[in-house]
Amino acid sequence: MSQFKSDLLRLLDSRGYIHQLTDAEGLDALAAKQIVPAYIGFDATAPSLHVGSLVQIMMLRRLQQAGHKPVVLMGGGTTRIGDPTGRDESRKMLSDETIEANIASIRTVFDRFLKFGDGPTDAVMVNNHDWLGKLGYIEMLQKVGTHFTINRMLSFDSVRLRLEREQPMTFLEFNYMILQGYDFRHLAQEMGVRLQMGGSDQWGNIVNGIELSRRMDGLEVYGLTTPLLTTADGGKMGKTAKGAVWLNGDQLPAYDYWQFWRNTQDADVGRFLRLFTDIDLTEIERLEQLQGSEINDAKKILADAATTMAHGADAALAAAETARKTFEEGSGGDALPSISVSDSSIALVDAMVDLGLVASKKEARRMIAGGGARIDGEAVADENALISKGSTTVRISAGKKKHGLIEFC
Repeated sequence: MSQFKSDLLRLLDSRGYIHQLTDAEGLDALAAKQIVPAYIGFDATAPSLHVGSLVQIMMLRRLQQAGHKPVVLMGGGTTRIGDPTGRDESRKMLSDETIEANIASIRTVFDRFLKFGDGPTDAVMVNNHDWLGKLGYIEMLQKVGTHFTINRMLSFDSVRLRLEREQPMTFLEFNYMILQGYDFRHLAQEMGVRLQMGGSDQWGNIVNGIELSRRMDGLEVYGLTTPLLTTADGGKMGKTAKGAVWLNGDQLPAYDYWQFWRNTQDADVGRFLRLFTDIDLTEIERLEQLQGSEINDAKKILADAATTMAHGADAALAAAETARKTFEEGSGGDALPSISVSDSSIALVDAMVDLGLVASKKEARRMIAGGGARIDGEAVADENALISKGSTTVRISAGKKKHGLIEFC
């Protein structure tokens, strides 16, 4: 049984979101007696967030489910600087137009996970460029800079690791933690935000904001971080041979998203069901006890639930049906990745790369040599094989789980 009294912390604890809390008792008491507005920040460096951000999105969803108010902070201002956390080099500078377009695209993801509106627990999205863009630099240094010491800032992992690796950090990036701390203080003053949440790598930045609010305003605010999320084999969550697992459908088809969850390792099924679905905990306990081939049923349930949340029920149903046809009936499906070829033939290694079934031609040749490549279900041993226009559509397979379609036109 959870040691927490509030619905919020009990929910987060039971589903595995809590790693660190700055003042567990204080936050628990506050959440038990009032609606707590809480925020997580997201920079707008791409048109879509990816699965690596999904724990944070789900935490905002849990916050709303527990009767509190999610505040989605888009870093329209901080994106112009770049968060140095976990990076060995500076991010490329983006234009104002690109940042705004990215924010608009990312908003469509949040619309699926949260209920936005004007109610007391409805989610809101704010852009820190609205206040950071108005700060005079001298004013910022005078009012805020005095509360940060260089000694302390140099001790943070985001700075220390970069310096230890002899990778340069610009003075612009060095200011990021100050601006993030100011964000927390601004949201606390203007919107009554009392809690910042984030990944474990954000702990130092969150503590900065808490200390800044206390020193400048005497206000008690709180911080909560999630555990570093890795897969059972120690890999980084959301990384595949094809690249990032994007949340927007125009960046990654719903079928590929469904297949990502279907390919979850056995040991991760229960944890991922708790973190990434709304399935009842009792049912999750049953599903994670399945053994042998039966665990695949739990993986399909995970894939259906996660894809429904991100892409809608129709997309999840179509993806599941495509997978069933592909793996159980051996036929193709509309949601498989596909390429159009206008020539009369295409090299098998090129087709495998273009479809995203492998990362390189070298990997394709290795797959063919190992007997893992198939054309319309037939194994191919010749790495120089050509796929000719014998029919309109040809199905290519790389191993047992990756399939794609070539459409000759």
